[in-house]
Amino acid sequence: MSTAHIFGIRHHGPGSARSLRRALEELQPDLVLVEGPPDADALLPLLAHEEMQLPAALLIYAADEPGRAVYYPFADFSPETVAIRHALSRALPVWFMDLPVSHSLAWEARIQADLQVVGREAGEAPREVSGNTPQQDATDLPLPDSTRLLIRRDPLSALAEAAGFTDGERWWEFLVESRGGNDSSVFEAITEAMKALREEVEAPGPEGAAFSWETHLEECREAHMRQTLRAAQKEGFSRIAVVCGAWHAPALQGGQASTDARLLKTLPKIKVRATWVPWTHGRLARESGYGAGVDSPGWYQHLFGTEGDVLAPWMTRTARLLREEGLDASSASVIEAVRLAGTLATLRGQALPGLQDVTEAARAVFCWDSDLPMRLIHERLVVGETLGRVPQDTPAVPLAQHLAAEQKRLRLKPEALARDLDLDLRKDTDLERSALLHRLHLLGVAWGEERRVSGARGTFREAWRLQWHPEFALRLIEASLWGQTVGEAAEACAAERARHEEKLPKLTALLDQVILAALPGAARLVLRQLSGEAANASDVTHLMQALPPLARVMRYGDVRGTDSAQAGEVFRTLLVRACIGLPPACASLDDDAAGEMRTHLGEVHAAVTLLQHEEHTASWTDALHSLATLSGGHGLIHGRATRLLLDLGELNPADVEVRLKQALAGVNPPSRVAAWLEGFLEGSGLVLVHDARLLGLIDDWLVGLSGDAFQEVLPLLRRTFTRFPAPERRTLGERIRSGEVRALHTRAEELDAERAALVLPVVAQLLGLEVMA
Repeated sequence: MSTAHIFGIRHHGPGSARSLRRALEELQPDLVLVEGPPDADALLPLLAHEEMQLPAALLIYAADEPGRAVYYPFADFSPETVAIRHALSRALPVWFMDLPVSHSLAWEARIQADLQVVGREAGEAPREVSGNTPQQDATDLPLPDSTRLLIRRDPLSALAEAAGFTDGERWWEFLVESRGGNDSSVFEAITEAMKALREEVEAPGPEGAAFSWETHLEECREAHMRQTLRAAQKEGFSRIAVVCGAWHAPALQGGQASTDARLLKTLPKIKVRATWVPWTHGRLARESGYGAGVDSPGWYQHLFGTEGDVLAPWMTRTARLLREEGLDASSASVIEAVRLAGTLATLRGQALPGLQDVTEAARAVFCWDSDLPMRLIHERLVVGETLGRVPQDTPAVPLAQHLAAEQKRLRLKPEALARDLDLDLRKDTDLERSALLHRLHLLGVAWGEERRVSGARGTFREAWRLQWHPEFALRLIEASLWGQTVGEAAEACAAERARHEEKLPKLTALLDQVILAALPGAARLVLRQLSGEAANASDVTHLMQALPPLARVMRYGDVRGTDSAQAGEVFRTLLVRACIGLPPACASLDDDAAGEMRTHLGEVHAAVTLLQHEEHTASWTDALHSLATLSGGHGLIHGRATRLLLDLGELNPADVEVRLKQALAGVNPPSRVAAWLEGFLEGSGLVLVHDARLLGLIDDWLVGLSGDAFQEVLPLLRRTFTRFPAPERRTLGERIRSGEVRALHTRAEELDAERAALVLPVVAQLLGLEVMA
C-alpha cells in the first residue's frame, strides 16, 4: 500500500532541517518529493557534487527572454537540501513537484498583458480573462481581501500574532529552531496549525468577492503537487516523503484528480532553461527579493553546522571578529556573554538561547555604549556574506563559461565581500584585468567599481573595488546574445549602442569606455559615428561635454596601444566649433544656466591643458578672452574666465587687479559682484593668499557694503569661501585680523603727486575752470 508522509517545513529553517533529517532516517522512504521546479530535475545530482558549495540557487529563465527569470536559493540549512542529499546519498529517486516555471512565467506574462487592460476607459465591452477564470469586466477588478492575502503570504506572522510574538521569525525560532531540531513529531503539529489557519482564510467570503490572480496561481501550484503525488503512487512507490512549505501541507491531503486536471489543462507554457548559480547569505535575507528569505542566515548556518553547544563557538567567533577590527574582546568577555545569553533564555522559558538572547548578550558585554560593533556583528556573522560555488560542469551559457575561464587565468576570484585591487597597466596581466573589468561594465556586469587614484586619471595606475553579486549570472545570460566570449560580446554591444546613439557626450563617453576595454574595432566604429555627428552638432554644451573624454583618449591612448590620430582630428573640430559658439551661448544666462556653463568651462579647460597642444590652447584662450569681457554676460562666467586666463598665464596680477576693480565698482549690484568672485575664486583661494592687494580690494568692498546688501551676498560668499581648504581659510583669516592686508593695500594706494599733476589740467578744462600756472 502506498503511503505519503507529508513534512511541512519552513524554507531555510535549520530546526526544520534537523527534524526532517531525523524523520527521513526513521521513515527510510523509497521516493522523495520536494517543493521545487520540475524544470530543474536534471540538475538535482549536482547538489551532491563535491565541488558544490552552498549557498547556491537554481536559476530558471525564459529561453527567448532571459530577463524573465526565477531564483530558487538553497543553503546547507535548507530542509530541501537535506531531503535531496538524503535521497542522492542513498541512490533514491528524488523529484521536484511544484508547478513548472515554464507555466508560472507564462502565467505571469499573461497577467501582465491582462492587467494592461484594467486601465481602459470605462464603458468598454466586457472581456473573458485568460485561463480558467470567470468572465468579468476588466475595468472592475477590485483588490482581493488584504487580510487573507497577507496570511497566505506570511502564515507564520499570523500564528505568531496569535501566540503573542511580535513577528513570525521570532515565533518560529522559539517553537522549532530553539528545540534543537531533534523531534520529528513537530511536523504533525505544524500541519495541524496550518490546517486551522487555512480553514480560517478559506472560509466563504462575501458574495461577489474579487478574483485574485495570486490565489489562483497558488491553487494551480497545489493542484500540480497533488498530481505529482498521485503519479508517484501509480508508479508503485510505497513510502513517499513529501517535503513542502508548511502552508501547503494540509492541501496535499485529498483533492479530486479530475478537478486538478481541469485546473492545470489551460495553463500557458513557454520554453525555459535552468542552471545553478552561486548565491550569498546576504541574498537569503528577507529583503533580497526571494519571498522565503530569512533574517539571519549566518546564525542559522551556525545552528545547523554546530553539534552540541552553540553558544561558546558563536561568542568566540564574535570576539575574534571584533579583535580583527581592533576592538577589545577578551576571553573573559566570551565567558560572560555565554552565561548572560543562557540566563536570558532561561528567563524567557526557552530550552536553548535564540538569536534575540545571543544578540542582547553580545550587545551588553562586547559593545558597551556603541551600536557600531553590533552592526559589524550583524553584517559579518548574523547575516554573513558567504559566497557559494557551483561545479565546473554546471550547464551555463558560453559567455559565462568564458568569463569563469578568464577569472581563473587572470587570478580574479569572485568574492561576496568587497576587496580593493590596484592595477599597474605597464604589466601585461594587470592590463588584461583592466580590459576585462571595463568590458564587463559595457555588458552591464559591474563587478568592479573604479576608484579615484592620486594624480591624473588614466595614467599607468587603476584602482578598483571588486564585489561579486549573484544577479550577475542572469545579466551574463542576457548579454550572451552579443557573443560567446566577453570580448566579442562587449564589442558587439558597444557597436550596437554606437549605431543608435546620436548625442555627442554619450558617444564620446562610449569611446572612452571602449578604449579602456581594449576594443579597437568598436573604437573605430564609434569614431566614425562621432565624426558624422560632430559635423552636424550645433549645441555648444554638447560640444563641450564631448571634449573631455576625447582628450583622455588622445592623452592616454598610447598606454593601451590605441591609435588616437582620428580622435585628435575630431577633438580639433569640436573645440573650434565650441569656441566660436561659446560667447553667444553665454549671453543672457540665468543663475542655474550659468552654474552649468561654469562646470563645462572647467571641464574643457582641464581637457585643453591636459593635451598641451599649442593650437588648441590658442583657440581656447581667445574664447576665454571673449567671455571675460562679454557684454551682458553673467558675473559667474566673467569671474571664471578671468581666473582661467590667470592660470594660463594670459593675465598678470596687475591685469587681474584692474578687472577686479571693475567688477567691484559701485555701479554693479552686490549679487553680480558676489557671482564674479564665486567664479574667480572657485576651487582655491591661493590667489588671495599670495596677492594681498586682491585680498585688500575684496576686503574694502565687503566692509563698505550696507547692511541689506551684506545680507544679500552673504550666502554666495559663504558658499565660495567654505569650499577653500581649511589651511587656506585659516591663512586668509589671520592676515585680515592682523591688519597686514590693509597696511599693504593702503601703501599700494598712496597718492602719487607727480602722476596726479599730469591730469589736473585736463580735469580743470573739462570742468571749465581756469588752469592755474
